[in-house]
Amino acid sequence: MDNPLLSVSLLLLLGALGLRGQSPGPGGPSEEPWKEEVPEEDGILVLSSHTLGLALRDHPALLVEFYAPWCAYCKALAPEYIKAAALLAAESATARLAKVDGPSEPELTEEFAVTEYPTLKFFRDGNRTHPEEYTGPREAEGIAEWLRRRVGPSTTRLEDEEGAQALIDAQDVVVIGFFQDLQDVDVATFLALAQDALDMTFGLTDRPQLFQKFGLTKDTVVLFKKFDEGRADFPVDKELGLDQDDLSRFLLMHSMHLVTEYNSQTSPKIFAARILNHLLLFINQTLAPHQELLAGFREAAPSFRGQVLFVVVDVGADNSHVLRYFGLRAEEAPALRFINMETTKKYMPADRGQVTAASVAAFCHSVLGGKVKPYLLSQEVPPDWDQRPVKTLVGKNFEQVAFDETKNVFIKFYAPWCTHCKEMAPTWEALAEKYRDHEDIIIAKLDATANELEAFPVHGFPTLKYFPAGQGQKVIDYRGARDLETLSKFLDNGGKLPEEEPTEEPLAPFLETVANSTVEPKEEL
Repeated sequence: MDNPLLSVSLLLLLGALGLRGQSPGPGGPSEEPWKEEVPEEDGILVLSSHTLGLALRDHPALLVEFYAPWCAYCKALAPEYIKAAALLAAESATARLAKVDGPSEPELTEEFAVTEYPTLKFFRDGNRTHPEEYTGPREAEGIAEWLRRRVGPSTTRLEDEEGAQALIDAQDVVVIGFFQDLQDVDVATFLALAQDALDMTFGLTDRPQLFQKFGLTKDTVVLFKKFDEGRADFPVDKELGLDQDDLSRFLLMHSMHLVTEYNSQTSPKIFAARILNHLLLFINQTLAPHQELLAGFREAAPSFRGQVLFVVVDVGADNSHVLRYFGLRAEEAPALRFINMETTKKYMPADRGQVTAASVAAFCHSVLGGKVKPYLLSQEVPPDWDQRPVKTLVGKNFEQVAFDETKNVFIKFYAPWCTHCKEMAPTWEALAEKYRDHEDIIIAKLDATANELEAFPVHGFPTLKYFPAGQGQKVIDYRGARDLETLSKFLDNGGKLPEEEPTEEPLAPFLETVANSTVEPKEEL
């Protein structure tokens, strides 16, 4: 090469390129390969369509909540979810909690068929295709326990009398499965039930000496309890096998006291008992004459176990909502009321003064035998019920107004405590004001918690029904959006929504369930 300066420049350039491609020598600086991390918030993994796969790879037991920022039930769950994450972290548990903002991640909500909020799904061992639906409680300890029983043993293996007795003594209710062969398919059924029965402690044994100690000769599930008869046995039918639903009903029934006092702790179990008939005794626990009635009430209970649930309601405690539901005042105690939870029909005894074992049993037999007619709640008709744009209906004037053949009557069935009803109230008032000069249109409201209608049972709030004018017209259930414009179009169109103008708001709008519902509340998409 003729130009020495150019040669030197080329050599320097080649040297620089060579160094750039070389690895650092021993002792030289090195860079760790970059690894993406899933963001966290209050100990909860925050997932997206991009990071879900990473979380499933890193965490073999993952509970994911699909939520919406506007969902009231999600907001109520949030602090409990955070507490549950802290509980699991303190135990160094393998299970982790995560959450997905559903509206912001439509691909994930579609992939996992999320149709309501909150929805929780449990992913095990990175399996993305078959997550388990979360069916547990909505409070921190319940969430943590549900996960513990999936990542760890759901039962205690019992090897000797000392261990069995220690387990029985440790809790008020303990369930022990006695199986001669722990590889039997019935054992798998027992273990599956133990995963979900979070309010009970479970043990399992195949030891002959334990069969002998508890007087057993065949496979049996035994419920030990520190109240009532102390023990209840569920023998396993060798031909039919162990039915999980039958065993679940048995355990639920026998884990409850023959007479249960209603309070915030016992109410979930009362409504989950799958016993449709409930007999309630309303008393004031601070009054000695009222307490004396408990003996006769308890005496009548055993012969109705499994058929009627006996419940005591203290009118002196914070149970005013129960009194309202039955149309009672505290000063009317003592009082008996009977309700069928499926039909919500309520009954009262003809002789309201006596509460003895004989009178209680006779009342139950009469109701079960169809000899007592149900009663319906109704408030008194307010003097000014028709003086405002929104007319006030009660049970006693409902038929007179709703079935007036000269009027189109649009009625909102509401509950005073219902959040959605409160939010809708201004719109309903505006609608009534808009049509107050239309003589053939009535806008009305009815408190469905204080007024019952045999032909129109209400199971969610608010419920809107349209009663068209004319003879023999069918009642129309309104399921459209609840804004003033859409409601007005419905009225102007004679009880129909124009099909060519679909609303952007969701049809089948949110309903709040009645106070004694056992269904966990959710908000629909």
